[in-house]
Amino acid sequence: MNDELLFCVQLSSTPRGARLARLLAVEQLRSWGLPLEGPAQIVAELAANAVTHGRVPGRDFRLLLTAVEAGPLRIEVTDTRGDREPEGTGHGLAIVGALADRWGVDRGPVPRKTVWAEIGPARLSRPSGHG
Repeated sequence: MNDELLFCVQLSSTPRGARLARLLAVEQLRSWGLPLEGPAQIVAELAANAVTHGRVPGRDFRLLLTAVEAGPLRIEVTDTRGDREPEGTGHGLAIVGALADRWGVDRGPVPRKTVWAEIGPARLSRPSGHG
């Protein structure tokens, strides 16, 4: 991996947009030579939350992946429903918490919120078994 790698895409706040986020993330991670399973699941959970709980009609959500050599992979999903907390019901954020080394929520700029997760180099160096 060379220096900082960045991938950013804006998608419709629909189930189709959430599926596309996962598919695009998988292809990007594969091109970077990173494991797929954990990061792809995190993208799937965060994108599903964005379109289910953070959706505002007519507004998209953003997926951002950044990776730095010898540093963490950071996954961010930004929606335009900053007035709502990420839903704690269900298993989505529990899955994110189990797969990520750390995660959190950043508010703003209004009306946005970004739910993010980081996977450290130790987890990224493990073979994914796919790819």
